[in-house]
Amino acid sequence: MMDEATKEAMVGEFRTYLDAVSEADTDTDGGEAPDLFSLLAELAALKNEVKRESRQVKGALDEFRGLFDTLRETNARLGEEQERRCEQTRAADREGWKALLLDLLELRDRIQAGHDQAAGFRPGWLARRSRGTRLVGSLAEGMAMNLRRLDETLARRGLRPLAAVGRPFDPRTMHAAELARDPGRPSGEVVAELRPGWLLHDRLLRAAEVIVNRTDQPKPQDSQT
Repeated sequence: MMDEATKEAMVGEFRTYLDAVSEADTDTDGGEAPDLFSLLAELAALKNEVKRESRQVKGALDEFRGLFDTLRETNARLGEEQERRCEQTRAADREGWKALLLDLLELRDRIQAGHDQAAGFRPGWLARRSRGTRLVGSLAEGMAMNLRRLDETLARRGLRPLAAVGRPFDPRTMHAAELARDPGRPSGEVVAELRPGWLLHDRLLRAAEVIVNRTDQPKPQDSQT
């Protein structure tokens, strides 16, 4: 460490230097010479001011960093919420579209039933040339045309009928509404279709209601003697 004598010598030399500078400044503008301790105090005050400003800058940076993290987390939550809402909207649209398609299939069933009745109409011998017979024939042709147009529209939307008759019963895509007893057919084979099933883009939209053949007979119960 520096002893007191050396310190006093250095301070004296520094004071002499400042006095010389002060005299030069006095000759120039007539101002008073700055005091050494005042200069040191100003330097210390400036140093403290710089430290204080540095702390303020650091605090502002930390605040901005926290604000940025908060905004980033908020944006991430908003993105997740927006994606969830979009998925809910898409799911609602799919359900609404599915309900509309099912309504169209119900309409097709009614048109098909009316066409089958009109096409199967067989008048008596005396009524074969009547106006009513020709009207029924025209109705059958008109409904057949409407069925073709409706089937084309459904096909463009990705719908196709489910093949069921003559195939083994599939509980995933079919509903057994009735049972048949035909020994000439394998057990479990679909022998007729009461309501057709439909696929939407290879996914089940409506199950088919079918009649399933069953040839196995229940075993008779043993009589108790």
